[in-house]
Amino acid sequence: METIPVAVTKAAPDALPELSAYLEPFAHLFRRGQSRHSLDRYITGLLTDLPRKNCDTIAAAVAGTSTERLQHLLTDADWDPLALDKERVSRLVADSPPGGILVLDDTGLPKQGRASVGVARQYSGTLGKVGNCQVVVSAEYVSDEPHSSTPLHWPVSAQLYLPESWATQPERRVQGQIPEEVRFHTKPEIALALVDRARAWDVPFSVLVADAAYGSNPTFLEGLEERHLLYLCRVEKSFGVRLPEEVQAAEAAPPPAYSGRGRPPSPRPAALHTVGEIAQSIPDEVWRTITWRDGTKGPLRKQFAAVRVHWATGNPENGRSLDHHTVRTGPEGWLLVERPLPGEDGELKFYYGNLPAETTLERLVDLAHLRWVIEQFYEDAKGECGLDDYQGRLWEGLHRHIALVMLTYSFLVGQRVAATEDGDGVFPPCAGAAIAPSRASAATAMATPGPCAVDHGQ
Repeated sequence: METIPVAVTKAAPDALPELSAYLEPFAHLFRRGQSRHSLDRYITGLLTDLPRKNCDTIAAAVAGTSTERLQHLLTDADWDPLALDKERVSRLVADSPPGGILVLDDTGLPKQGRASVGVARQYSGTLGKVGNCQVVVSAEYVSDEPHSSTPLHWPVSAQLYLPESWATQPERRVQGQIPEEVRFHTKPEIALALVDRARAWDVPFSVLVADAAYGSNPTFLEGLEERHLLYLCRVEKSFGVRLPEEVQAAEAAPPPAYSGRGRPPSPRPAALHTVGEIAQSIPDEVWRTITWRDGTKGPLRKQFAAVRVHWATGNPENGRSLDHHTVRTGPEGWLLVERPLPGEDGELKFYYGNLPAETTLERLVDLAHLRWVIEQFYEDAKGECGLDDYQGRLWEGLHRHIALVMLTYSFLVGQRVAATEDGDGVFPPCAGAAIAPSRASAATAMATPGPCAVDHGQ
């Protein structure tokens, strides 16, 4: 049977008025007129309802461009994705309330082959297991409205995590055209670099939150403390802590008796506990039932208890003294423990933060459950803006694509804010936002707000 080709109805060759106005302030970052035109066409393509959004599919659905021109924008055109991020963020900062929250996380971009830069078998939250993928670390600003299901939020910046198998092999570095200055860094190290970038760009945040892959890393916590930042991060059950009263007792204890031979014994640190052990010692009467916001299936409610502790490493039971390199005791902070309501199933969750002693339990709970915003960003950016559709193999091309996806997402945020009188309904900005190729106006495509389709229970 003969196959009949299907004609693709293309989007109009003229720029959408709303999009054209939005992109105009960024034009100076793209020196050539052809690059500026390709920018408009690529963003228009990311806004369509195409199931896959890459240079081939966009060129087929958007008039006035070609696969070669779009690929040139991502690989050879003269523009800097980091400069684009900075310009975009500076404009978002001007319209965002101070005292916001910075959320750090990473997401996996599944891949079939092994040639794309940074691809390896590694854990991906997207897959829920170890799989073949790229992993991108990113930072997200969210306004401090923890009880709102529609807080203002937008992406700050992102960077690909480069596994050692890529960072240390010259032939793979050449293959992915990885810049000379890019070396192996852990995900927490990349996250700290993104924090520094957000501060340099004056992102208005006062507290930082992150998941256990970051919060369970004492070096990451030390990095935040060196930057004098407040934080609340999820931690693993095995995360080590010391109790303030035991730390004080250890500091006040007389030095160990000296036998007169060899080096005098060094003082011992206080006992090291895991947060799982601490949770088991919390009396039932201390636990409180708290509702932090409404989800799509009703109020989100669990039981919580908070204990003052120090994060810590190094177990004195292993003979380690205070001067041992593995012994560290951080500043006093809060251990927040979450458990299911009586009669409900679920595991304990643990959070550690350096917020002041006068911080209320309700405030700790609110901050602990703000990570849902960046998870929804990942879902929307992939489902609506083509975040995981890039098919190129190079470092620069991937980061250019990510920068353009974030530019597109921020455009949708601005459109949703402008469509409401008081800014309510900002989240999720991608709901109902796709522009079908035959539509002529972005405003029409974004006029109907939609509910959050996913309830992460965060």
